[in-house]
Amino acid sequence: MSVSNKPKKVTLNTLSNLKKTGEKFASLTAYDYCEAHAQSSNGVEVILVGDSLGMVVQGHDSSLPVTIEDVAYHVRCVRRGNQGALLMADLPFMSYYSEMKTLENAAVLMRDGAHMVKLEGGAWLAESTRLLSERGIPVCAHMGLTPQSINHLGGYRVQGRDPEKAQAMIDEGLILQDAGASIILLECVPVELGQRITEKLDVPVIGIGAGPHTDGQIMVIQDMLGMFPSKPAKFVKNFLTDSQDGIQGAIRAYAKAVKDGSFPAPEHCYT
Repeated sequence: MSVSNKPKKVTLNTLSNLKKTGEKFASLTAYDYCEAHAQSSNGVEVILVGDSLGMVVQGHDSSLPVTIEDVAYHVRCVRRGNQGALLMADLPFMSYYSEMKTLENAAVLMRDGAHMVKLEGGAWLAESTRLLSERGIPVCAHMGLTPQSINHLGGYRVQGRDPEKAQAMIDEGLILQDAGASIILLECVPVELGQRITEKLDVPVIGIGAGPHTDGQIMVIQDMLGMFPSKPAKFVKNFLTDSQDGIQGAIRAYAKAVKDGSFPAPEHCYT
């Protein structure tokens, strides 16, 4: 499968059509002009300005110190380099604790160039999701392992292995879809659960450590290039190692592997 170097503008309709036809799409995080330009020129359909910047850019041990001003700055940088990918931005920790704050902070990111915002949580996000969606702000709901809740979860642990919790996650995904979520992002869940949620929902599902059956995959760019100094998570693959064309080649290889289904492989998945 070939990867176009001149992608057309990617919209939510693009992703919905890919889901309907069974075609996979690739996502990566980006935090600056050059990353955004390289990704959107080499087959990546969705770029996320993630609050992971707290760790990979700022050097914190979690995403919790990241502010809305931090994310907005990086959205502006990424917007200038983006060549047509859909640009998603994280609402960071405690930036959507009330309806008014949710609207205000989402508006900041949209004005700076984001095409949609991402919030972490389950069914309790339904009202915020509905509020944003009704006002023209597309929402990605991040479920499973939610890094902003890391202290509550007790560490970076696989979510949904218990049958009751797995069913609750499926139910919450349906609730968020009904509330207006345009995308669901699943992090660190068993392969079987990732497949069940993807098949149950009409909206596209992006996975990170959620198995090969989701509609799209996402990784942190520093993980994909083997740059982050800590031990990589199970779902991480370094695509730079075998690249004959540096970072550009690694991005193309990642996008191709996602689209042809060779990534994630079984060794990157949880059972």
